[in-house]
Amino acid sequence: MDPKIEDFVRGLHLDAYLVGGAVRDELLGRESKDADFLVPGVDYDGLRRALAPHGQVEDLEVAGQLVGVRFFPRDRKVRALAPAGIEFAPPRAERSTGPGRRDFEIVADPSISVEDDMARRDFTINAVARRLDTGEYVDPFDGRGDLERRVLRTVSPHSFAEDPLRLVRGLRFVSQLELEPDEETLRQMREEAAAVRLVSGERIGGGLQADGLGELSKLLLGERPAKALRMARDTGVLAELLPDFGPAIGYDQRSERQNLPLDEHIFEVVQATADAGESLPVRLAALFHDLGKPEADTTGGDHAEIAARIANGELRRLRYPTRLRTHVRRIVRGHAFPLDEVDALRARRFLREHGDSLALDLAAHKQADLRGKQVPAEEHERAARFRELLHEEGTSPHRLADLALDGSDLMALGFAPGPALGRALDSLLDAVVENPSLNERETLSERAKALLP
Repeated sequence: MDPKIEDFVRGLHLDAYLVGGAVRDELLGRESKDADFLVPGVDYDGLRRALAPHGQVEDLEVAGQLVGVRFFPRDRKVRALAPAGIEFAPPRAERSTGPGRRDFEIVADPSISVEDDMARRDFTINAVARRLDTGEYVDPFDGRGDLERRVLRTVSPHSFAEDPLRLVRGLRFVSQLELEPDEETLRQMREEAAAVRLVSGERIGGGLQADGLGELSKLLLGERPAKALRMARDTGVLAELLPDFGPAIGYDQRSERQNLPLDEHIFEVVQATADAGESLPVRLAALFHDLGKPEADTTGGDHAEIAARIANGELRRLRYPTRLRTHVRRIVRGHAFPLDEVDALRARRFLREHGDSLALDLAAHKQADLRGKQVPAEEHERAARFRELLHEEGTSPHRLADLALDGSDLMALGFAPGPALGRALDSLLDAVVENPSLNERETLSERAKALLP
């Protein structure tokens, strides 16, 4: 966290503690976007009164329960450092409201100790607080030691039962932070795996801000997603999280090129996208791209089309934004394109067919897909060369907007608005893609005249 934020909070004269991911990332030497503070001895109203003179104060709710306030400083420099706001909360505890393990409510009480507040958190690595005024740590569960040992450990035996999203969050930490769950935490994961179905889709996938950055996306964006996905498979979480993944687990592809079981192939491809630093849509497409194979092998259908349908359904269920979901579906549907022709013309045709963004993501996925197969080096070289050609030919005309004339010019030649004009523009673009030197106004005008109905 930027020291200017801490200095600003100290200036508010609150006995504030930095908590959660901000402390964890600080101890790991990682940058953190979190700005979360615990303020003992003060209730919600007291927090509002203390903060209101210095900026805008909003209620902060989780699952319909008031848990604190989000503060937007009036100081523009500090506000720019924390555009999502600074979160302040009084100490809280979970209190039973019934006989079931999930019958509880979050209760804020300024008299609760910082140690007791840490006891309601998910993992020991997140149950560490640092007092701003003194720099002392409150670490009742040895979270700092677990970070040093790279161990992921739940705070409570009921951590996953209290909030099953923690199952996916824990796997995300395996991917992001390269942590290893201890045996007790793995046992709890196996025991509570089915509970992940109770979690709302947006918390897993689409994100509470509808930005596509729920816990599954964060897992895929980590450095070791394959390790986390294997752990999800082995604990039973993966099949509960993505039911359509079940048939892929252990599925024998019976192919020399596809020498791995289907689930292992998918994990390798996902890891290859991470190693290459690919975007979230490419990583999501890698997760779904071959899930259609078991059905296709039975029905004779197109595995890419089936996988695209599966991806679309799962991403819709997990509340991913429509634009992201559509893009991932298109990558999955088009991922099995051949690499028999790798030249500038093929690259221009590909750009013309798919558009720049999809074409480049398809090429990125192709490279990752090949890394999960047993193929000769020459095939990897062709994939890399094709991606280079797409970048090089991106400046060549391949979109209607690239033509040296437009619809208005065709109407001046005698075309009427309507389908015939559109077909003429498409015909001219096809010719220019084949031979970019034709993209001259006079040349295209003459060709257009020959197309007049």
